[in-house]
Amino acid sequence: MADVEHWAEAVRAAAAAKRTLRIRGGGTKDFYGVALEGDVFETTGYSGVVDHDPSELVLTVRAGTRLSEVEKTLADANQMLAFEPPRLGDNATIGGAVVSGFSGPRRVAAGSARDFVLGVRVIDGQGRDLSFGGRVMKNVAGYDLSRLMAGSFGTLSLLTEVSLKVLPRPEAESTLAFPMLESEALDRINRWAAQPLPLSASCHFDGKLWVRLSGATAAVETAEVRMGGEVIGKEEADAFWTSVRDLRHEFFTGSTPLWRLSVRSTAAPLSLGPQMAEWHGALRWIAADLPADKVHAAAAAAGGHATLYRGGAKAAGIQRLAPPVLALHKRLKQAFDPAGVFGVHRIHPEF
Repeated sequence: MADVEHWAEAVRAAAAAKRTLRIRGGGTKDFYGVALEGDVFETTGYSGVVDHDPSELVLTVRAGTRLSEVEKTLADANQMLAFEPPRLGDNATIGGAVVSGFSGPRRVAAGSARDFVLGVRVIDGQGRDLSFGGRVMKNVAGYDLSRLMAGSFGTLSLLTEVSLKVLPRPEAESTLAFPMLESEALDRINRWAAQPLPLSASCHFDGKLWVRLSGATAAVETAEVRMGGEVIGKEEADAFWTSVRDLRHEFFTGSTPLWRLSVRSTAAPLSLGPQMAEWHGALRWIAADLPADKVHAAAAAAGGHATLYRGGAKAAGIQRLAPPVLALHKRLKQAFDPAGVFGVHRIHPEF
């Protein structure tokens, strides 16, 4: 078992020697980002559940713990990570799930990874062992620094422990399928989203809209009758949502560059190539080798932004931040990691 104080000493030594470190858990997201630079700093040696209080819906776990172990612990208590982090490999860790900030199909109903972070313990770029937030579900006054770790990709600090809000598994689930074009699907799912229906996920691909219902048995059964469509068997439905969550669906296979666009859910279909729409249309995946400027412009016109998720020219594909937002990122980096120890050029080509 790794020791946090030894890790802190290693970070202080790296800062003094002006060495850079690349924090790595299971390595399942090494494909993502602009560049991988620095000496690899493995986190899997610090693992295990610190505390799980099912009655309080709170889990505290060391960052190097495998995601599969975390999910088994929760499943044994009939609970789950409601943001459904993608399981991109057997070695995926909870620390990687949190710092990547990636969320799966249920994000549209439950919230993002960031929304479930209650507190963190980290080692900053000066080797200080710091804690933010807590282990209870309550409102936080002022800046919630713990949630800055979600999406930071290890560029601000070394995450050692995280406390997460967890949720009970739904009593019942059902999946409905509707043959329809994307434009009709986007209109239909947004109309449904405005109604009191237990929607927990949606996905349109290859002329078919898939909708998942989750909640009390009576609510799910009532929604089935109200919405119509084909009821998909549990085995097929589970396989489908798992393939979408873990990016193993046929759409995600192959070596074609994969773009991830966050846009208005009501935005019209984007004529950019083969695509899949999730989150009631707010997330559009585009599998095509396209000029970066074209994709960024299309995303901006649809009220959002684009990121090159996999393949292609990484530096041109990162999310384009407005100057004030980029300045804020730089100030956060300076505050947490003034010596530039962590994740150089991982998500920002500038630093």
